[in-house]
Amino acid sequence: MTRGRAATAKRLETAQPSGGQEPLVVYFDDIGLVRDLFGHYDANLAVLEEQLGIEAVVNGNAVALRGPREACVAAKVILEHLYNRLAQGETIGVGDVTGAIRHASVSDTSEPGTLKPKAQQIKTRKRVITARTPAQSAYLACLEKNDLVFATGPAGTGKTYLAVAFAAAALEAGLCDRLILSRPAVEAGERLGFLPGDMRDKVDPYLRPLYDALYDTLGSERVERGLDTGMIEIAPLAFMRGRTLSNAMVILDEAQNCTAVQLKMFLTRLGEGSKMIVTGDPTQVDLPKGQDSGLFEAIEILRGIDEIGHIAFANSDVVRRELVGRIVEAYDRAGNTDRSKAAHSPANTLAESDSDIPESGKNR
Repeated sequence: MTRGRAATAKRLETAQPSGGQEPLVVYFDDIGLVRDLFGHYDANLAVLEEQLGIEAVVNGNAVALRGPREACVAAKVILEHLYNRLAQGETIGVGDVTGAIRHASVSDTSEPGTLKPKAQQIKTRKRVITARTPAQSAYLACLEKNDLVFATGPAGTGKTYLAVAFAAAALEAGLCDRLILSRPAVEAGERLGFLPGDMRDKVDPYLRPLYDALYDTLGSERVERGLDTGMIEIAPLAFMRGRTLSNAMVILDEAQNCTAVQLKMFLTRLGEGSKMIVTGDPTQVDLPKGQDSGLFEAIEILRGIDEIGHIAFANSDVVRRELVGRIVEAYDRAGNTDRSKAAHSPANTLAESDSDIPESGKNR
């Protein structure tokens, strides 16, 4: 240990309350990266403290970790992993820290700065995107393996963003010729002709989340150039009929708002050399009353077919921020309560009682 490190370690040890176990001290070489690693006002360390139940004390380019031994070892592995990502030019935020915690394996600490299972990554023109949850890693692996992938789950799990990032990376790498984005325009009833402007003007409001992801991964200039040349195509679902989409990355977002007929039509557009990604949130079906979503029927019908995969995200996979996850869970609880009340309502109870009456005893 160098004289500087020895002095730092001494200060860290004396800063701890007496009577406890020795802290696990982690050192980093680049003080500039350390500032980004710990976060503004040590916000990233605060996440580690809260979620792992440890205490982190900073002194220069070192941090002392105190708490349950396994949790401290996990925090050390996470910090080294995030530091290595910073050294490779990535940026780190609170969401990345939370994602690293989810990926951390306390039992595998033999290789410094690594997590197991290793998080999948996508390298795009603007940035490297690292999966923040094991489910996101499984999603990216599923996209690599299969030609048709369904991704379902609540808002904030990264279904759409990762689909666009994966497709953008494939386009940049020359693995496909075109990127085609589609989404049902439920609010307009798929009847877009009466809306003002050209086709892009008509569908822009419905596809804004896809644009946001494109701009974040490819940059605005690249996206605008791709739209002008046709390399990136925005196509409303209603205009997909009769086409064969070859050598393309095709994304259908908000697929829970497709009927069975619409979704079958879309899925059968898949041509040679293409991949198709279909995303949807089972809790946000906006179809008119009396129309069922075709997404869940399609997943069930196509289950077990080679080259078709399905990733189902859970509430625990929400990565936007912790509050969003709590909001989703609260709505789920409220929905379950409403269904329970409906099942035990007087009308349903009467109907169930009436169903027990023999046919000969009814309508007397």
